[in-house]
Amino acid sequence: MSKTQRMPAIETIGTNPTKLWGLSMEERHRRIGAANGYDGSAGDAVLLVNAAYVADPAWVRHLAANPGLVLTIDGTPALAHAVDQPSAKALRQAMRSGSAVPEGLELTVYRYEDGPTIENKQLRKRETPFLAELQPQTLKSIERASYFGAYKGVTDVLTKYLWPEWALFLTRITARIGMTPNMVTAIGAILCVAATVAFAFGHYWAGIAMGLVFMVLDTVDGKLARCTITSSWWGNIFDHGIDLVHPPFWWWFWTTGLVYWGLALDSTTFWWVQGAIQGGYVLQRLIEGVFMRRNGMMHIHVWRPFDSWFRLITARRNPNMVILFVSLLFARPDLGIIAVAWWTVISLAVHTVQLVQAEIARARKGEQLTSWLAGDEA
Repeated sequence: MSKTQRMPAIETIGTNPTKLWGLSMEERHRRIGAANGYDGSAGDAVLLVNAAYVADPAWVRHLAANPGLVLTIDGTPALAHAVDQPSAKALRQAMRSGSAVPEGLELTVYRYEDGPTIENKQLRKRETPFLAELQPQTLKSIERASYFGAYKGVTDVLTKYLWPEWALFLTRITARIGMTPNMVTAIGAILCVAATVAFAFGHYWAGIAMGLVFMVLDTVDGKLARCTITSSWWGNIFDHGIDLVHPPFWWWFWTTGLVYWGLALDSTTFWWVQGAIQGGYVLQRLIEGVFMRRNGMMHIHVWRPFDSWFRLITARRNPNMVILFVSLLFARPDLGIIAVAWWTVISLAVHTVQLVQAEIARARKGEQLTSWLAGDEA
């Protein structure tokens, strides 16, 4: 959002006794407004949200960016971006009475039943975000929709396919006992350090167990923050800082811990392995950063369908841990870390090709590239 962009105020219409993730609809919408800067600087324009329904925050952001847009469900306006006082008055009445969008107003109407799709740039996916009537009997299903709506569409294979149900269970528990995302991150950080120590002494199974819990909690803290609308600058720095810093330590101490298994690498192999892993990790991150800066902060993993697919398996922490886990099944953690080194080099080569291809494509188009997820909003 531009610092000079004028934003509408956000206003909750009606009341609803049912709470989602412990939040009333008024508090939920207040948090969404505060997080996105909906400060009323756009004058008479107002973003109206119907308390009878609950919508994915992505819908709220989409309507805020599109004046005159209304999203209906069962014929009733659930969200609306009114551009003037007459439109706002008519839409408020329609929301309170559960009636159809008033005629004679210059509005664009999306019917949720038609499955309109939008791009969620924050979570790197294109979808029809959830929208549903909030009642006690629908709460469980809406919690589930809210949780999965907070999932990144482009991520690694474990986060996408293995963690979701475990993390949903833990997210519900942490929300109900009043834990904050930063508390979850702190617990995960302790486990992350403990896993590093375990690797250093060759206690690989213990380290993987603690690392597994840490990796699941690394998903839980983000989902808890998005579901309860409690993301913060410090929380993002804390979470992403840990994610960025710890992997090189894990791979280093996994390698030094081999001595306790009688499988220590010779000096030459040790430094080749560490050079490939550590150097490859840094260079891969740098390539991702250069790509983003060259393409309007678009992630390298959302440019083309192949790029999104390769994110599932590229040499990041979770795919690397799969390799190491398999190596332990055969009691050869030494071969596991060597395999991680080779996979890091291969992934780095793929990223390098992606960056070169992007530069060629930019030169041909004469403009920034766009994500395959963008498509046409409809």
